[in-house]
Amino acid sequence: MLSLQTIRDRTDEVRQACADRESDAPIDRILELDSERRPLLGDVEGMRADRNQAGKAIGAAKDDAERQELIAAQRAVAGKLDELEARLGEIDTELNTLLLEVPNLFHESIVVGGEEDSVVVLAGDGATGEEERFDVPVPMSEWPVPESDESLKPHWEIGEALGIIDFERGVKLSGANFYLLRGDGARLQRGLINWMLDLHREQGYSEVYPPAMVNEEMLVGTGSLPKFAETLFQTTDGRWLIPTAEVPVTNMYRDEILDDDALPIHHTAYSPCFRNEQFSAGRDVRGIKRGYQFDKVEMVRFERPDASWEALDELLEHALEMVRTLGLRYRVLRLATGDLTFSSAMTYDIEIWAPGAQEWLEVSSVSNFVDFQARRANLRFRNAEGQVEHLHTLNGSGLALPRLMATILEQYQLEDGSVELPEEVRGYLGGQSSIESS
Repeated sequence: MLSLQTIRDRTDEVRQACADRESDAPIDRILELDSERRPLLGDVEGMRADRNQAGKAIGAAKDDAERQELIAAQRAVAGKLDELEARLGEIDTELNTLLLEVPNLFHESIVVGGEEDSVVVLAGDGATGEEERFDVPVPMSEWPVPESDESLKPHWEIGEALGIIDFERGVKLSGANFYLLRGDGARLQRGLINWMLDLHREQGYSEVYPPAMVNEEMLVGTGSLPKFAETLFQTTDGRWLIPTAEVPVTNMYRDEILDDDALPIHHTAYSPCFRNEQFSAGRDVRGIKRGYQFDKVEMVRFERPDASWEALDELLEHALEMVRTLGLRYRVLRLATGDLTFSSAMTYDIEIWAPGAQEWLEVSSVSNFVDFQARRANLRFRNAEGQVEHLHTLNGSGLALPRLMATILEQYQLEDGSVELPEEVRGYLGGQSSIESS
């Protein structure tokens, strides 16, 4: 969250950032409460100090008459102090609630606008090794549509024909927007997960396997609650299913003060993910691109404040390494303000081209949250000078499985209906080189 000091000292900037994000955060009410709180806190602290001094004087009184006089004087102000402390508690409770509604400030390079105003900063093709970075980013609305090949099938047709995606039984088991992976489909997904985790370990990430259910304060810590409660699933005992491994992994060190020499900390984690999204009928939700449950591998980083922007570039490269290695066509978007998540100061989306469905599919979001999540989750470290600071947190998908697997099926389909497997994952399927109809 933003600190009160930031909102107080940079009010115009905070107001403009909220407007650019189309947020109706209650800045006026926060400032009003802050203005009431500061003199009230001074009065309370002053009266508490007087009470402590009076207590010492009562203890040092030489006779009972003097002692009773001092006690009577304290009783006269005790009621007033109780009243001020009660009001201070009310203000603090309301302020803490309202501060959770204020989104993060964003980096100065971010374009103000909606999804269509996001810009392409890099594009390439892993199959050819070609890649181009754009010194002048290209608006997404101006990006050319790749040439289509009408002979290529979308992944939902490929998966059903090969018997590796079973939509009918997925719906029978759990309802709309669920599916089953069978045989080589399930093995391919498992192989991709293992391959990605192993690659991240080589990149310097320590693997964790987190719980898929968390307490409410963990989602508050990452910024998912209270704003996005309607997109989450809550259990009958009050816990929540995680929307991504980012939530439990980011909170691993909450309420701790880490040593400076422990930083940076880099973790990777596989988890099932659950999101209560609203789906519309039509091609946009065909296949396994979107669903209430999906698998994802995540990278989470805890950095010193002066290193987080360089860490963001490295995190993006780590995610891109997988896309390039798999021989996929890709582009990297720097998201505009209207498409940023609530907690993010900057986000890059990696999209890959699915040639059968003829659309760009997001497989990774790579974000720097600076100290926003750290303030909410109380993530701190003691720097080299001995001062306690908030960490900077970053995370990136590495990668999201349904869309990655959908694109692999479409990219690697052969004329006879089979699917060639990328060389990098064949070892995770016992050396198998293709998926053929059984």
